[in-house]
Amino acid sequence: MNSFDLRLKAPAKINLVLRVLARRSDGYHELETWMQKVGLFDVVTLRLRKSPGIEMSCSTESLPQDEGNLVWRAAELFFRHSVRSLGWGLAIDLQKNIPIAAGLGGGSSDAGTVLRGLNTFFDNELSEEALLELALMLGADVPFFTVDAQSVLATGVGEKMVPVNPLSPCSFLLVNPGFSVSTAAVFEKFALTEAAKNSTISGLPKLRPETLTLSDLENDLEKVTLEMFPVIGDIKDELRDAGADHVLMSGSGPTVFAVFTGSLRRRHEAVERAADRMRRTRGEILYRVE
Repeated sequence: MNSFDLRLKAPAKINLVLRVLARRSDGYHELETWMQKVGLFDVVTLRLRKSPGIEMSCSTESLPQDEGNLVWRAAELFFRHSVRSLGWGLAIDLQKNIPIAAGLGGGSSDAGTVLRGLNTFFDNELSEEALLELALMLGADVPFFTVDAQSVLATGVGEKMVPVNPLSPCSFLLVNPGFSVSTAAVFEKFALTEAAKNSTISGLPKLRPETLTLSDLENDLEKVTLEMFPVIGDIKDELRDAGADHVLMSGSGPTVFAVFTGSLRRRHEAVERAADRMRRTRGEILYRVE
């Protein structure tokens, strides 16, 4: 048994590539996606209790603080599959910094972080493979947040992962327009026959983990979400005009990320100029991350 308290950072992710290949019979979609963790974090505090049961508090009052929250369900799932945790309970405090339903994987990251934290409490009782199986039961993005890799190329529904080099050296400016987008609604509207030009199903080659570069960036869902919310296109145009080297929507949106390359000084200066411009002209929520 390790310490009774853990304070953990749950990182956001961006999808540098997101290709939608096929719809499966279980409702999920076959994907090919390059994901990278970035320096925007929720904070998850776990406190073991010497009596069974789960309690939860959250800085965002609009989020459920019971079994309706993925974080709660992650803890419940771990306790059901762990022998060493028998008789123990848990108090969870979640401090939200990652915007909700924003294409940044915040809820999935929180859930994956809870699984990892509980496994740490109980001396890594569950193998990485077993932890990944639990993570997939919670959602397609959760497995990414149970592994150490900063960046992966994932296939299947996102659970088959190969660690890859992160897109580097670069800095990112995340721009969130302040509203949520339903991932399910975006996938429902996605027409497979209109998938992005580089999708594997169209006959072009799969991505190769050893050769991923800035030129590979694409998102099959971007067109769908942009049609639903044209302001995303406006944000992309503003960021290009502000000097970004590349601009793309993350996940099902609506968050857009801008990539800045070059020396550290050049990147930081360019990010600051772009952030100042976006703040003056649009007023969206901005995050400067590495």
